[in-house]
Formats: sequence, structure tokens, C-alpha cells
Amino acid sequence: MIKVFGLKNCDTCCNAMKWLNNSGLMHEFHDVRDDGINAEDVSRWTKAVGWETLLNRRGTTWRNLSEDAKADVNESGAMELMLDYPALIKRPVFEAGDDVIVGFKDDQKAALKGGG
Repeated sequence: MIKVFGLKNCDTCCNAMKWLNNSGLMHEFHDVRDDGINAEDVSRWTKAVGWETLLNRRGTTWRNLSEDAKADVNESGAMELMLDYPALIKRPVFEAGDDVIVGFKDDQKAALKGGG
């Protein structure tokens, strides 16, 4: 069973769910804003892929943070920001067994199908 973490209104998450529905892969969706996330989730993902990969610096949530909040972000600061603002987590995050896969491009699709 693949667990998909994201935002229900995120275009990339919607595309990923559509792809998963058509692929026949068993999955469940978890909205990080509505259903919440905890420090264990963020810590597990950070250990697997690195905080730099997990932190979404391209979205409006990041752009709307104060310059003080964005300055000199390190691992613990990034994790705290992602817990406070779940939209700062790059989406979607897939948990497939022990694997954590972030994003939804060809490499991630291949990994989800077992080819990567």
C-alpha cells in the first residue's frame, strides 16, 4: 500500500492520484493540511531524502514567510517550518514500504512502479 501525502487542491497531487488510480497500485491519500502531520513524519522524510529536498521553496507559502523566517534555514528550522506550514512540504510525498519518494516526475513514477 502506497501512502500519498499532499494537499487535495494541489495540481501535482491530483495528477499523481489520477495516475495511481489508473496504474492499479494500491494507495491511500493523506491531506497534510486537513489530516495533519506530526514531527515523526517530517523527521522520517527528512532522514530519507534530506530537508533541502523536502522543503518547497518555490511556492507562495515560502514567498509569504518573513525574511527572518527564511534566513539561515537549517534542518531543525526547516522541519519546524514544515510542521507549522504543511504547504512548505514538497508534494506529493509517497511512502512505499520503507521508501520515501518526493515529487511526481518520470523518476518518481518509475520508482513507484518498482522500476527505480
